[in-house]
Amino acid sequence: MEIKKVVIIGSGTMGSGIAAHLCNANIPVTLLDLTTEISQKARDRIHKSKPPLLIDKSKINNINIGNINDDFDAVKDADWIVEAVVERIDIKHNIYEKIFSSRKTGAIVSSNTSSIPIKVLSEKLNDDQKKDFCITHFFNPVRYMGLLEIVKNENNDLNKINSLKKFCEQELGKGAIVCNDTPGFLGNRIGVFAMQVAMTEAFKMNLSIEEADAVFGRPMGIPKTGVFGLYDLIGIDLMADVLKSFIKELPKNDPFQAVAKEIPLITKLIQSGYTGRKGKGGFYRMNKQKNQKILEAIDLKTSEYSTSKKIELGIDTVNLNLLINRKDKYGEYAWSVISKIIKYASSLVPGITDKFNDIDEAMRLGFNWAMGPFEMLKSIGVKNFFSRIDNFENNKFLENLSKTIDENFYGERQQYTDIETLGKIKPKATKIDKNKSAEIYRFKDFNIVEFTTKACALDYDSMDALKNATDKPLIIINESMQFSAGVNLTYTMNFADKGDFKSIEKFIKYFQETCKHLKYSDHPVVSAPSGLVLGGGEEVAIQSNFVVAHSNIVMGLVETGVGLVPAGGGCKEVLWRWMQTDEAKADPDFAPLKVFNIIGYGKTATSTVEAEPLKFLRPEDKKVMNRNSLFEISKKVLLENKEFTPPEECKFKLSGKTLKEKMKKVLEKLYNEKIILDHGMIVGTELANVLSGGDTSLEKTLSEDDLYKLELDSFMKLIEMTKTQERIKHTLATGKLLVN
Repeated sequence: MEIKKVVIIGSGTMGSGIAAHLCNANIPVTLLDLTTEISQKARDRIHKSKPPLLIDKSKINNINIGNINDDFDAVKDADWIVEAVVERIDIKHNIYEKIFSSRKTGAIVSSNTSSIPIKVLSEKLNDDQKKDFCITHFFNPVRYMGLLEIVKNENNDLNKINSLKKFCEQELGKGAIVCNDTPGFLGNRIGVFAMQVAMTEAFKMNLSIEEADAVFGRPMGIPKTGVFGLYDLIGIDLMADVLKSFIKELPKNDPFQAVAKEIPLITKLIQSGYTGRKGKGGFYRMNKQKNQKILEAIDLKTSEYSTSKKIELGIDTVNLNLLINRKDKYGEYAWSVISKIIKYASSLVPGITDKFNDIDEAMRLGFNWAMGPFEMLKSIGVKNFFSRIDNFENNKFLENLSKTIDENFYGERQQYTDIETLGKIKPKATKIDKNKSAEIYRFKDFNIVEFTTKACALDYDSMDALKNATDKPLIIINESMQFSAGVNLTYTMNFADKGDFKSIEKFIKYFQETCKHLKYSDHPVVSAPSGLVLGGGEEVAIQSNFVVAHSNIVMGLVETGVGLVPAGGGCKEVLWRWMQTDEAKADPDFAPLKVFNIIGYGKTATSTVEAEPLKFLRPEDKKVMNRNSLFEISKKVLLENKEFTPPEECKFKLSGKTLKEKMKKVLEKLYNEKIILDHGMIVGTELANVLSGGDTSLEKTLSEDDLYKLELDSFMKLIEMTKTQERIKHTLATGKLLVN
């Protein structure tokens, strides 16, 4: 069936989020609540939300509002009605009675519940009504979280369920996974279990919370919050309620029961108002000492707080074997946690889902894990796993696997979707090269480059991979959440600390050469960015011939924030794009001044819609709702451009000194208003020098190489300055910008 109109009943956090995302997909949606005033307030919240729930805020009026008494007739025309009211079964049953008496024949009805079983939700529905009823559990925030769990009942019309799944995947860009009606459904069941295992093992092994979070974090392919940090983020009191629900719903012999037991320290924290970030703090807290905010961590034994200590494991990327084979308490902890997660997840097949791959996808999409439990097992190695595991009684999956010791048990990834994803084709592709920062694959008649560093930061190895891969048409794409957060600043600062600025200059020149090589390659280059596309990452994308971008990208040239100017061609390329506008053709200073404003303020776009007006993306660049579709559409772009010819080189006519003076006046105003300080003035002046063309005039023609040279010279002047180095070190240490 086709879904053209949707009604959302309940305008709270989830109802508003679903409505906003339907609006993002250009699906007409009506949002109903007890009163129209409540719905109006919800729409206002959507419009003002940060981070923004809408890709394009101008479309806010596409969300119609009303109340469930006067405007319920909207249900009659809807193809899909979503219930997102408070988690009270009596209220939900009343709503269903009203919906089913009003809906048109065949319309889908779903609940967004995260905890109530479908058998309870549907207990008052007849068999015909149950056919069209399911749970659609969106994860919050709806726009940004990739996972959608569709929970079916025994009466469902499976064709209709699959139709809904396809719609949510193609139109809403979700990883829609169909699962059975079990407590916590799929993602939360395993995600919460993993958190509890990580926590209980930390208590058992006398680890500090910083040690546990350092292991159960990036080295394991799990978000950097770790377990205790995640508890604080979610809310310790909310997690306690979640656990009570699991304890109540799950069988007494379920391994979850053992790790969900009440922990006295947690009870004490809740009673004292230490409920996490929303309260006075939790396992971590910010404490003021001598007018400074100090991050403190709780001692799991004494319950006393002290200054949090940073734990260095010496592991920058996900490497499970390196982690679990450590001959220290961190290796022991990692193995204990990982093995228990694998054992538990595998024991739920086929109870939760017949397709164990779905569990991995749920953890990747819903919890931002780099790999799910079965991918962990594959990474560790089947033989290695069974040589270390103690027992797996009544676990049919592991029992069967133990008999075959099949290292290739995994088969094709991402079976839940028909889309040809990068994850699906990598096992079929030929890995033709690999270094510390990137991998090159050959698939049919084109190459793929995937960055593999933390945040996909760029260095010499990244550039080598890009250069070496242009002997064929090329797609630059990553399975990780980020395209690239920019050039590796730690790598750069290692040279700066030694006073070795020649090596920095050599690297930036190589970066420029690589970007220029991509732009003018004999074969087409497609960048497929998602997540962070910042600094050097933006410069790679913007100098590719074609771009296929995920709608939720964060794009920008943010170098001025750390005391630098873009030096990989970012200034040059954005300037050129602005010079093609009608305003620039009438006024030669229009484009440079516009770009001075954009780059000077380090403006970022939080969607493809925002990126286009800034010229970070072009109208012809492809914009995609479903991140999984990036590879498939990129491949299509290559097929459409078999007769590719490289673009002509850009030529620039800039005003030079007079333009630079205009820019300096802007800087002086900002300085006098204390918006920028001494070093900000210096950085702005160097940016002005680049964008004005330096020592030039409108009678002269500058080449791209001339602009690259200006970028490089300004970058090198700034990187040699102590105040720039202070900015970079502060950002690396805190994740925040320093104003100096």
